[in-house]
Amino acid sequence: MNSVSNVTEEILSAILKCIDEAIHVVNTEGITIFYNEIAAKHDGLGISEVVGKPLLSVFPSLNNQSSTLLKVIETKKPIYNETQSFVNLHGRKIDTVNTTLPIFVHGELIGAVEIAKDYSQIKQLSERLVEIQRSLKLRGGKAIKQQAGYTFSDLLTNNRHFMTIKKKAEKLAKSDSPILVYGESGTGKELFVQSIHNASSRAAGPFIAQNCAAIPENLLESILFGTSKGSYTGAVDRPGLFELANGGTLFLDELNSMPFDLQAKLLRVIEDGAVRRVGGSNVTSVNVRVISAMNVYPTVAMEANQLRTDLFYRLNVLTFELMPLRQRKEDILYLSAIFISQYNKQLRKHVSGLDEHVKTLFLKHQWPGNVRELKHTIEYMMNVCEGSMLTGQDLPMMMKKIQPEPGEETRTSFILRENLKELEIQLINDALDASGGNVQKAAVLLDIPRQTLQYKMKKLNI
Repeated sequence: MNSVSNVTEEILSAILKCIDEAIHVVNTEGITIFYNEIAAKHDGLGISEVVGKPLLSVFPSLNNQSSTLLKVIETKKPIYNETQSFVNLHGRKIDTVNTTLPIFVHGELIGAVEIAKDYSQIKQLSERLVEIQRSLKLRGGKAIKQQAGYTFSDLLTNNRHFMTIKKKAEKLAKSDSPILVYGESGTGKELFVQSIHNASSRAAGPFIAQNCAAIPENLLESILFGTSKGSYTGAVDRPGLFELANGGTLFLDELNSMPFDLQAKLLRVIEDGAVRRVGGSNVTSVNVRVISAMNVYPTVAMEANQLRTDLFYRLNVLTFELMPLRQRKEDILYLSAIFISQYNKQLRKHVSGLDEHVKTLFLKHQWPGNVRELKHTIEYMMNVCEGSMLTGQDLPMMMKKIQPEPGEETRTSFILRENLKELEIQLINDALDASGGNVQKAAVLLDIPRQTLQYKMKKLNI
């Protein structure tokens, strides 16, 4: 019987450890008998510092009246969603929202359990929204508008296809329809979106950008839609980004990082033109143009269950794909010259350009980081160079490793099969690098089925 009880206890303990919320259990003497890793992370303590010790010795800033756990043991009544601020053993201040329940076995009180949520992040994000709102009121929207500082004249290119995309975007900027932009990291998606905003009838309105991957899932909803007083303990009436972007543009970057249920709510706001704050019942009309961006192809995101199909088809009214730099070969040296000129002014140097060896290397490089990588490479070289030209000696360490030695570029073999095999291996490796090792994304870049790519990788021992 004891072995069965021990197994049950181990299973229960394993389950409690897996729950993504802080759990703290004390007995009737106020001594901790269970404390999970999430609770330890919230409180800035180790589990061994808490388990087996009296609660008040670990949290000396609490007392019998302010501790929700001890209060529940005394009153035998549950406490729901109560805010608690305290200082832990190491002097760190903790803000939590707690639900604390008495534990009864056969009608007898044996302890109390507390389930806590970290309130600190919510407070910080709320303060951020307050600052955005204050800027709007004090500066009449200019503070937000200044975030959209780029126009189509800043999108520099000699590539005909990219020029066509620019003209199309400039024309469609006048529309109020949603826009979806996708392209690899570093291709300039936000610069492109800001240009659309500044070419639209909303140019005088706010431009607000939010990276969906930069905010924890459980907080993104309140950031986007706002909160109503009472939606959680300490919550106040506060607008979300949709309300703050009213009359302007809301740019949602890395849309595929947004949780599925939140994507459904986003779809409703786009279709209805109305938003309801978290915990509220009132609906507010908003006039916002939504522009979304992703660094993966929409089809790949939908296959990976990262993007709802209904949201995609609603956003897919106007779609733009930004070309990677490796497909705009004529822009590599053109942009290099522009960046050199910019850094000449900034660093007060007189560098005339790239030497022939670096030009050849730049044109052969696949630039997985795109224009951003090119700009950062030029910036590094401009800082370290001592002559009037950028040479191979000025290259960043990673590019030095891949540059050919002088004379190495001379072809030693004309056997077609061998050279085609080397080219195939190089292209597959470059596609895998550009896609972060994702085989499905690499297959899309190579324009071949995933199964074909997997077969070639196995055959070529990649």
